[in-house]
Formats: sequence, structure tokens, C-alpha cells
Amino acid sequence: MPQFPDPTTQNRLAGDCLKCPALVECRERISWGNGSLDAALLVVGEAPGYGDPDADRWQGGNWTGMAYTARHSGRRIRDLLADAGYGHEACYFTNAVKCFPAADTGPDEAPTNREPTAEERANCRPYLLTEIEQVEPAAVVTTGRHATKSVLAAAGRELDGFLDAVLDPVECPDLDTTVLPLLHPSYQEVWLARLEHTRESYVAAIADRLAALTGD
Repeated sequence: MPQFPDPTTQNRLAGDCLKCPALVECRERISWGNGSLDAALLVVGEAPGYGDPDADRWQGGNWTGMAYTARHSGRRIRDLLADAGYGHEACYFTNAVKCFPAADTGPDEAPTNREPTAEERANCRPYLLTEIEQVEPAAVVTTGRHATKSVLAAAGRELDGFLDAVLDPVECPDLDTTVLPLLHPSYQEVWLARLEHTRESYVAAIADRLAALTGD
């Protein structure tokens, strides 16, 4: 199991944030970035899920206040990158949007995610740009289509066809780094075969791309 992040590495960029009333209403906690500010990689998801408040540790960023700390997606992406040679000390984890965006469900239904609005992504973008400036990563690893679109938008770039972009580095001079799109951990098994990868070959490809970007 990957190492649970040290809470002292939570990078709280504001005491509170009230920019998005809908997100303020449905979040439990702001899901701040976490990890070393000297990390080689800055790993970006789209937004925290609702999470599992009853989990013993991996409850998710909505409850822990730290991005990518859910049992499902958080452990998977941390494990994947560790297998590629980039353990917790080499990665800083965050989200393009820091708060859980709840879908409109019935009162007796479990909370589920919706896609953040363009305004919510824009409101949160200064936090993401601050993190990239602080960490100065050799590469920004984006997980999934929405996270990739959000980061590329911050660099004034557009995304055409997400699956074709997976494992294809994108130079982003405006961010002074390179973006490497990966599959979202929750859908990794679904799409690996379509990309003609096994998990082992996917990990090897990630290691190869990141070695070229980080100089390892």
C-alpha cells in the first residue's frame, strides 16, 4: 500500500475560500495540495470526490483536506507512480478544483460528483498556478481528461482527443514545464486495453516518459 501523506505537507494556500458558493455549500473541507515543494512531479486531478468518512485513513480529500487521499483513486495513482519509480517524496498531489462538486441528487441518495463549471475552474486556477510556481516541477502529470483540459487551459492550450494525448508529453512554455497526460485511476482498467497496454507495459511507458522529462 502506498504511504499516506504526512498531514504537515498540506499546502494550505488560504485560510478559507468563498469564491464558489455552490462548492462552499457541498464541501466538507477544502482539498489542498500535499507533498514536497521540491517534488519532481506535480500530479493534478480534476476535483475531489465525496469520499468515505468511515474509512480508517483513506477517506478522500473532501474529509482529510488533502488531495488524492481516497481509497480508490488516491491509493491507485500513488501506487502507479511509485511503481514507475516516483514515490511519495518525488510527487506533489493536487486538484485543478479544490472542493467537492456535488451533483444534484435526491435527499436519500449518496452524494456524487458533477463536472466543475468553467467558472469554478477559473476561480481555482490561481491556486493551481501558485502551486506550479512553488514546486517548479520537471513535469505536471494530469490524470484524466478533465484535469488535462484544465491544466492545458492554464497554459493557453486546448485538448483534442484525450486518449490520443495519453503518454504524449506537451511542452507548456507558459508554465515553464511539460504536461504528461495519464488515464484517470478510476478508469485505468477500462481504457488500458484500448491503448494496447497491460498495467506492466503502461507503468514501463510512464517510467520511460518521466525519465526523459526529469533527467532520471
